[in-house]
Amino acid sequence: MSEKKQASLLVQGYEVVIGFETHAQLATKSKIFSRAPTAFGAEPNTQACAVDLALPGTLPVMNREAVAHAIRLGLALGSHIAEQSVFARKNYFYPDLPKGYQISQFEIPVVQGGEVSFFLDDEKKTVRLVRAHLEEDAGKSLHEDFIGQSGIDLNRAGMPLLEIVTEPDIRSSAEAVAYAKELHKIVTWIGICDGNMQEGSFRCDANVSVRKPGAPLGTRREIKNLNSFKFMQQAIDYEVRWQIEQIEDGHAIQQATVLFDPDTGETRAMRTKEDAADYRYFPDPDLPPLVIARSWVDEVKAAMPELPRQMAERLVADYGLPEYDATTLTQSPAMAAYFETAAKASGQAKMASNWIMGEVSRRLNNEEKDIAQVPVSAETLAALLKRIADGTISNNAAKQVMDALWAGDGQDVDAVIEAKGLKQMNDSGALEKIIDEVMAANAPMVEQFRAGKDKAFNALVGLVMKASKGKANPQQANELLKQKLG
Repeated sequence: MSEKKQASLLVQGYEVVIGFETHAQLATKSKIFSRAPTAFGAEPNTQACAVDLALPGTLPVMNREAVAHAIRLGLALGSHIAEQSVFARKNYFYPDLPKGYQISQFEIPVVQGGEVSFFLDDEKKTVRLVRAHLEEDAGKSLHEDFIGQSGIDLNRAGMPLLEIVTEPDIRSSAEAVAYAKELHKIVTWIGICDGNMQEGSFRCDANVSVRKPGAPLGTRREIKNLNSFKFMQQAIDYEVRWQIEQIEDGHAIQQATVLFDPDTGETRAMRTKEDAADYRYFPDPDLPPLVIARSWVDEVKAAMPELPRQMAERLVADYGLPEYDATTLTQSPAMAAYFETAAKASGQAKMASNWIMGEVSRRLNNEEKDIAQVPVSAETLAALLKRIADGTISNNAAKQVMDALWAGDGQDVDAVIEAKGLKQMNDSGALEKIIDEVMAANAPMVEQFRAGKDKAFNALVGLVMKASKGKANPQQANELLKQKLG
């Protein structure tokens, strides 16, 4: 990284260092070590069986589909999938953890290494992964409905999780959000997680520290359970400012777990942060080592969809798109399919890309809708792009057509163009007449142009377009005006 770029990332002279831990809840029908269902929203404690409740004599049994999901993630991120991994007991005591320990993986995780690449302001970034390990979720303490007491809901106990851990490679809150969005895209794309952040299916913890450039890593504080990209950025920004203020005031940062309060926009310490030694990890005697045959990995690989990065490379090769466009268009399978249909039907790949990333995305964002809810079909968009390409309508007129299509005023592009009178003027004789009239009415401006003032030309073009009620072909108007001005 250049010194200038590095300096621009500094906050008050400090370098921000962030590592991420993400819990992706796996999209299996039953829990990781029991047959209890995983559907969200059931009445408390109606989806917890004897194994989840840790009743005496119960034994965990590994969910095969959860392992297949872990293999899928490893393949998607270019990780090493361990042929043999081990489950451990992570000991801690909390009311919503009936066993008094959580079954997780420690020394030998199932997915090792790998990386996540993404774009931030047209610049490609890569975050290295340490690991992704399988584990069970804990239950949930309920404080709102019981005056002076807490309730325990064990529906979530035993839910299958994949904890994805990065190296401390992230250097800003914007980078952190871009990483989290890319990971969210990947886990939903390959179908291992529904990605619902409000329901807790995709929960992020950010380990944040600051240091002077070149100094050793600072003491980190972990912001737990960030369940929206907006709050993620706010929480990290606040935490960075807080840590810098503490250091500048001469205080040492204490390692801690903190929570973000969206109402105040502040983080607050929940407890001092435990290290691995505090959990007294040891191999779980009830679970044998998890052995994954190469043939199983090959079988999962054969059933994998085309991955976002592979599809992006193909869009660059097949349609001549810039890498940034291709990456943006592969935000979801639905968006990629919408682009490919529009590009093939119109023969205007770059124009299709521009419209989908611009007009279509802007309108969807304003209405808080997904590409799957787009009211204008890809085939209809293609018909619109053809009319821009063949000069029937201008780009500005096309936006008016899109307004009508979006509002449901018909789906026939030509009919909308006709009804709204948006066809460009292709009669050069009529256009010449308009130009003559504009030049006669604005003789001083004509003289300014001939005296070398280029701005006068743009002003004259604007007057021609206005006189034609926007129907003149801008390129044709430019050329004819230049000829007449000599």
